[in-house]
Formats: sequence, C-alpha cells, structure tokens
Amino acid sequence: MSVAKPLPHDAAKLHVTGTARYIDDIPVPADCLHLAFGLSTIAKGRITAMDLDAVRNSPGVVDVLTADDLPAENDVSPSIHDEPLLSDGSVHYLGQPLFLVAATSHRAARVAASKGDVTYDEEEALLTVEAALQANSRFEDGPRIYSKGDAAAAIDGAARMVEGSFDLGGQEHFYLESQAAMAMPQESGDVLVASSTQHPTEIQHKVADGLGVPMHSVRVETRRMGGGFGGKESQGNALAVSCAIVAVKTGRAAKMRYDRDDDMVITGKRHAFKISYRAGFDEEGHLQGVEFLHLVNCGWAQDLSLPVADRAMLHADNAYAIPAIRIESHRLKTNLQSFTAYRGFGGPQGMVGIERVMDHVAHDLGIDPVELRKRNYYDAPDNRVRADNTTPYGQEVIDFELHGMTDKLLDTSNYATRKAEIAEWNAKNDRLKRGIAFSPVKFGISFTLTHLNQAGALVHIYQDGSVHLNHGGTEMGQGLFQKVAQVAASRFGIGMHLVKITATDTAKVPNTSATAASSGADLNGMAVKVACDTLRDRMAAYLSEQHQCDAASVRFEGGNVHVGENVIPFEKAAAQCYQGRISLSATGFYKTPKLKWDRIKGEGRPFFYFSYGAAITEVVTDKLTGEYRILRTDILHDAGATLNPVLDIGQVEGAYVQGAGWLTTEELVWNDKGRLATHAPSTYKIPACSDRPDVFNVDLWDGKNREDTIYRSKAVGEPPFNLGISAWLALSDAVGAYGDAYPAINAPATSEEVWRSIRRVSDGV
Repeated sequence: MSVAKPLPHDAAKLHVTGTARYIDDIPVPADCLHLAFGLSTIAKGRITAMDLDAVRNSPGVVDVLTADDLPAENDVSPSIHDEPLLSDGSVHYLGQPLFLVAATSHRAARVAASKGDVTYDEEEALLTVEAALQANSRFEDGPRIYSKGDAAAAIDGAARMVEGSFDLGGQEHFYLESQAAMAMPQESGDVLVASSTQHPTEIQHKVADGLGVPMHSVRVETRRMGGGFGGKESQGNALAVSCAIVAVKTGRAAKMRYDRDDDMVITGKRHAFKISYRAGFDEEGHLQGVEFLHLVNCGWAQDLSLPVADRAMLHADNAYAIPAIRIESHRLKTNLQSFTAYRGFGGPQGMVGIERVMDHVAHDLGIDPVELRKRNYYDAPDNRVRADNTTPYGQEVIDFELHGMTDKLLDTSNYATRKAEIAEWNAKNDRLKRGIAFSPVKFGISFTLTHLNQAGALVHIYQDGSVHLNHGGTEMGQGLFQKVAQVAASRFGIGMHLVKITATDTAKVPNTSATAASSGADLNGMAVKVACDTLRDRMAAYLSEQHQCDAASVRFEGGNVHVGENVIPFEKAAAQCYQGRISLSATGFYKTPKLKWDRIKGEGRPFFYFSYGAAITEVVTDKLTGEYRILRTDILHDAGATLNPVLDIGQVEGAYVQGAGWLTTEELVWNDKGRLATHAPSTYKIPACSDRPDVFNVDLWDGKNREDTIYRSKAVGEPPFNLGISAWLALSDAVGAYGDAYPAINAPATSEEVWRSIRRVSDGV
C-alpha cells in the first residue's frame, strides 16, 4: 500500500533541476501585455486630481485604466465588498492601487506606473490599534466576547494573580514566488486564467464579477505555487481580475507579477495583536480564571479578519482546561495593508497569549514551567478526572494526546538534566545566559466557516490502466498532490507510476474551498477516496460477473485485481472493463461530519478534531548586544497515522522555523506616515539556513486519529507553526537569568527587544 510510505515530493526532481513550471515560466504569446499598478503615496485621504498623461506617453504603454474604465464591479474583496480593485477616489493605505498600466514589457509597465501625477487631500491616518480604538474605527459594531464561567470573580477570589500586556507583531508571508497571474482571452468573451492562488474558485468568482459574466465563462487553473502560507488565499484576486479585464478588452494575453518590493507594500500580512491578560491561580499553579483582551490590527479592509480574530479566541485556551475564561476581541480598522490569512489563521496569536500567561504564572510561583503546564492540561481520554473537560466554546476534548507526548519528549530531550546544567552554567557566566523552554500545541482542525468543509474530486481510469486525478486542493510545496496520489494508488492497489495528478482546474472540479485551515489532505484525500471506491465497485461488479464470483471478494492489491481464483493485472482489468462498456470515470465528494458552530454566541463544535505537538528549545543570549542563537530544538508532533512521514516531518521542520522567525527576527516597521519601511529582504529578516537550530530533532508521535479521517491521519500544515513559540519562551527564560523581575518580552523578540528586556530585568523594572 502506498499510503504511509516515505515517498519524495511528486515534483522534487523538477524543483531541484529548476524545471518546475510556475506562472512566470508559462510561455506567453508574442503580443502578451504586462501589467503594473500605480500606487498611492499617502495612507489616508481623497484624490483631488490624477494626471496620467506621462503614464500614457511612457514607452511601451498600450493602455491605462482607472476605476471609471472597469467593465463591471470594482471589488476584489473576499468578504464584504469593501476592497476596490482601483481607488474610487478615496485612499486607505500607502501602496493602494490607484490605476492600472498595460505595457509591452514588465519593466515598461513598472516604469510607466511610477510617472503618475496624483494630488491628494490628505487626512490623518490611524496606524495603531490604540489610535483605532480611541477613534472607534472597527469592523463589527463592538467587541466579540467568548466566555465560560465568571472569569472576573474567579480571578478576584484566587489566592494569587498575575497581569500584563504585550505587543505581538505581524508577519510577511515572503513566499519565494511573488503574486502572479496570467489571462488568455477565449472566444465569446470567455477567459482562461492561470493564477498562483490557494483558492481557484475565489479567483473564478472575482474575475466573473469583475467582467460582469457568469462563473462558467471563467476557467482558472493552478498547477503549483512557490509558497503560499495563506498569503495567496485572497491577495491574488487583484492581479487575476486585472489580467482578465485587460485580456478581454484588448484581445491579447495579459500577465502580472509583483516585484518583491511591490508585493510587500501592496499585500496584507499576519494580523498584529496587542494582548492584555489577568490570571488567577492557587498556590500549586492551577488556573482558576483568565481574562484576555485582544486588540487586533485588521488594516484598511475587512478581508478575512473576522474569522482570523475568531480563531485566535478559539485557541486562547491552547492545551489547558481553564474553569473560567473571558476573551474580548476588538477587530480594529487602521490605514495599513489589509491584514489577511497566514499559516495558523489567528490560532498562533491566541496560543501566544495563554503561553505568556503560563510562563508568567510559573515565574511568579518559582516552579518549573513544564510542571505547571502539565497540572493544567485537559484530561486524557483514558484518564478522566475533571467533571468539565470542555473548551471555552463548549467543545468537549475527547482526543487529548499531550500527557503521553510531553512525558516522551521530556525523556528523549533529556530536559531535566539539561535544565540543571543550564542553571549551573548561567550561575558562572555574567555576559552570556542560556535559556530552555517547553511549549505544547492543541490546534483545532476545520474551517470555522462550516460550509467550506467540503471537497470534490474527479478520477479517470484509462484503458491502459493509468489513472488521471484531479481534486480541488492546490499544491504550494507542501506535498498535497503526492499524498492524494498515494491515497488513489492505495485504493487501486497499484504503483505510484500509474497515477498522475494534474493542475487544479475549476472546469474539472467546481466550487472548491481554499487550500487552507490545514484541511487540504483531509478534505481532498477523502473526496478522492470516494471517487476511487466508486470505480473499484464498478470494476468489481463487472469482473465478478464475468468470473462468476462474489463482488465483495474482489481485491485490488499488488498491481493486480484478484477475482475469485483469477489474478488479473490492473491494466488488463481496466481494458476488460472498458471493453465491457463500464464507466471508468467518477466524481467524489466529501463533507466533514459532526460540525456545528455559532460564531456569534461562541458555542458549538467548530473543529472535527485536534492536532497536538510539543517542542523544547534551548537558546543563548548576549547581555551586551541582545544577540542570540537557537542552540537546540526537540519536537514531537502528532500527525496521526501519517500519510507520508518524510513530507510530514519536512512540514514540521519548516513550520517551526517559520514560527520561530515570526516571534524573533521578523519585524514589520511602518513610519509615522504609514510607509512600510521593512519592504525588502534587506530590511526584513526572515530566518536563513544559519538561523535553524544547531541540533534539530524532530519525530512523529506514534498514534492515529480517533476520528474517521483519511487513513486516520491528521492535518500537519498549520499546527507545527505554533511550536516556534518555544523559541520565544526560551529567550524569555534566558533573559530572566539576568535578574529577578519577569522578563515581559514583546514579540518579535529581535536582538534590540532582547537587549531592552535584559536592561529591564537587570534594573529590576
């Protein structure tokens, strides 16, 4: 069986040889047009005049479009139609597209776009959550509140209490392939769009709206992306719509890709939060009550901010059974890029909040932070002690794996001995201090917008026995196509060489959900299984009739079909079924069961199951400079009965590094005019290979999903991102060694932030 085998990524050879084809590699017609946006130079105000004569007269320019030139709806929002493709006269952030240039080359378009002469009536911009809160600038009428019990009374009545507030920065996606799209005009006003997107159906929908045509007039194809991380869930809409409009208007192919600077200036980021908390607990560290206040920077348009902020609230408990909790979330509108989906989709922000609380409580009590966490864990399924093992939103936790995972990781990482050695080492060193920290993960799997939890697939068996496969998921480097191909090969009992997955295509599988929420393999794997099983049943019924045996006894394995006493190679079985006029094409459909969620009340079961993980990170810091290194990381992650262990371990490794980068080096900075200062690799520091831990041990938990997922596997895209929290906590532990005060580090914990925190701790502030 192909499932669970450590097979390489389906495009691994193409990646390493440079022959994998992305949007910018697709051959284009000789008369293809290239597009670029003219961007605003202020963060808020009104356009009073826009002279584009110099743009139109620039070499190579074929056309220039403003909002008045658009054929239909001027909107690329994925939610409430508040995001015009081109400015309607108002300006909401610095870098907002004002006009569109079509030219004969990429460079010509960019040069021309810089020549626009725009004057504004500038207004004061709201650039911080504090300013937006004071101005009551928000999405939704007021705060969203989820609660369980009376948190305030529990905190006030507790033996001990801690409180605090910290800033939690955003994050640039920094996918290697920037946003890109190309549109080819077809007959009768139809259009074919190639897009680097996680959501082809969303692209299809927005292009149809932008052209004023039905969705059936738009076909969208996505073979692969050079990374996505949530940044290509909605941010590609503007490019695809622009290309389609120009292609239909001119009858020429149109292509658009952002240069890195443009990409960072125009597109949204991970949501930045300001988190305040109060927590009450007893002398042993058992939490009695917790209150959180989330101030969420949503940027200028709503985009996906509401579900992102919701998911942060839904993960505010992380792994801990808290008797009374209140989470208050303000979704604030500012004059910055529209913050958007990013790996974890708000969950990491919620987890960071409660992990800061646990760290603070452990410091206050002077007990080991791991022991404190274990005391507050949800009950394991086979050891129920609490009368109430439910989350703040009322979902019972019935699959908790972290007790066993924690004990195993503490043992394999030699945590206790290393912690003692670090304490001894720190006592002898004044300048350099080491720190070690543990963080667990409990991450809910499913879209919280319930109707998105569905998927379709299309499977063909050709008469030579080769299998052609399409599904609604998209490949962004994570290995989804390989996993789903392994499912198909396993259902038919054939080798992987017989299975081919081609580009995601809205003309083959309609109404797809985004490849997001870590549900790509869960949803599409099950849809493919349904389609394959339909075909197996058809083949078994025909072949059993021909050989006079029971259809239920027919087996597909080892590249053969076992029919009674007969063993028929799969290729010959397919040919016989074709000759017997048996349909060898089938669709499959799957919807996630057991989900029921009311986001207004904050009640129900938004998640099918939880995925778990645990990490221990060790760091060393420098008192004089604030510089630090990650020395070692040990991870144990729960992927259920893994579909492909090497792909899953690769996802865990990459997710950890990306999560650690968010909380350490990746700092977004805007100046007081709303201009993004960290707009390029020279000013924005993503982790490099040299930033990974010197010792990096990653293992998968030996278990399987208690819910009926595809081969009892678990999602592995987003959950391990949260393991990077352990790096931030380890820095806090190291900084705490310089004095007695609680470190209270903000995130990202850049070298400057670490240096400032060391000063505060050393001074006892």
